[in-house]
Amino acid sequence: MHPIPSARPQQQLQEPPPSPPHLQARPSIPIDSSLHQEPAPPSPQAGSDPLELVKTLCRRFHSVARQLRLRGEYRATLSVEDEFDAQDLLHALLRIQFDDIGTDEWTPGYSGGAPRTTFLLDDSRLAVIVKKTRPGLTAKDLTDQLRIDAERYRSHDRCTTLLCFLYDPEGRIGNPRGLEANLTSVSDSFVIDVLVTPK
Repeated sequence: MHPIPSARPQQQLQEPPPSPPHLQARPSIPIDSSLHQEPAPPSPQAGSDPLELVKTLCRRFHSVARQLRLRGEYRATLSVEDEFDAQDLLHALLRIQFDDIGTDEWTPGYSGGAPRTTFLLDDSRLAVIVKKTRPGLTAKDLTDQLRIDAERYRSHDRCTTLLCFLYDPEGRIGNPRGLEANLTSVSDSFVIDVLVTPK
């Protein structure tokens, strides 16, 4: 009697080794075509405080004025010698941030008959005046001038803030931060803000 052959062990099927990571199929991700479009540039005033935008330009004013004097080959340039030059340069800088810049030409009593220009921004809620220090112009003179300016723009129906930019390139104001603190005034209906630069 022949012995019954034992059952041949079944071969186990082995799973093929996994593919290298760089060959493995990855799940498809839907592509949003809007991600490849260039975003529209924001409006300069979008989400920004107009007063702070102007004060930033004023803080950089002296650097710009100095750079204009450094043109090569002795080319003609704008040199800020007086208040009118300062007004012209600030007007140009305001164009960087504001599309609509109104102006108010008036002749205050302290100007000796020369007209002064005030810039009206933010739908005229912000009035910006420019002054430049010079020999003989004291802190008391500046205080008196600002009081006259403030009375004019406080009476405007839409003006709620007056920014006085005092350009002092020669450092004639001995205590600029003290002058700013003394002349700055805040009330419910009208704000007077004063910025002296450079310090």
